[in-house]
Amino acid sequence: MRTAKDPLYRRHRFPPEVISYAVWLYFRFPLSLRMVEEMLAARGIGVTYETVRQWGRKFGKPFSDRIRQRAPARGDKWHLDEVVISIAGEQHWLWRAVDQNGFVLDVLIQRRRDARCAAAHEEALEIRRHAAARYDHG
Repeated sequence: MRTAKDPLYRRHRFPPEVISYAVWLYFRFPLSLRMVEEMLAARGIGVTYETVRQWGRKFGKPFSDRIRQRAPARGDKWHLDEVVISIAGEQHWLWRAVDQNGFVLDVLIQRRRDARCAAAHEEALEIRRHAAARYDHG
């Protein structure tokens, strides 16, 4: 993300590559600070979770912005899928809304299946889709 000559990295004990890797791990994947600490320790880098937290506060904004920019665009067509599943011996209905690219837009689990539930789920998706389109196009 940034070069070693960047003044932002001055006066840090670790090289910019280590800092960038730790911050990228934390923001890119659903990892806790302690998990990032363990992953770095597995590579022979002794960093505490508190250090990772401080790096995240200082360097995290550009990383999170860049990760969000790379997120795939949501499709304008979507499909609602319904599956019966068993949870603790009881029948439940799993509803998934998926766009044409396979991106999961929403997931809903219900104990009962009726038209009112499906319509409410579909209406919520339409509201989200229209709101997203409004923010995407200005």
